[in-house]
Amino acid sequence: MINKVDKNKIRKRRHLRIRKNIVGTAERPRLNVFRSNKHIYAQIIDDVTGATLVSASTLDKELKDKVENGGSVEAAKLVGDLIAKRALDKNIENVVFDRGGYLYHGRIQALAESAREAGLKF
Repeated sequence: MINKVDKNKIRKRRHLRIRKNIVGTAERPRLNVFRSNKHIYAQIIDDVTGATLVSASTLDKELKDKVENGGSVEAAKLVGDLIAKRALDKNIENVVFDRGGYLYHGRIQALAESAREAGLKF
């Protein structure tokens, strides 16, 4: 029998390890990132109330026309800018970054750096 490595299963396990230590509060909510092959999604979540405060993705109306491929680094940069702009509009400046078990590389890194450049602090 061949052992297959399920990368998503490993990522989910890694995400659970990270989530034991990262909690979003009202003062400092959690910036969560999810990526698929076609799109990237970001949410700012208050874990105490269980509410999503702000969200952005490559499927949003504002970005859908600008993005040809939602799974690219350029698309991730646009989502990072948009999530930061929406967060600052709601007076959210400090967040905790939850990379979702993904490596801090490529699209995840691009989203995080563009959100930082747009004004979010984490």
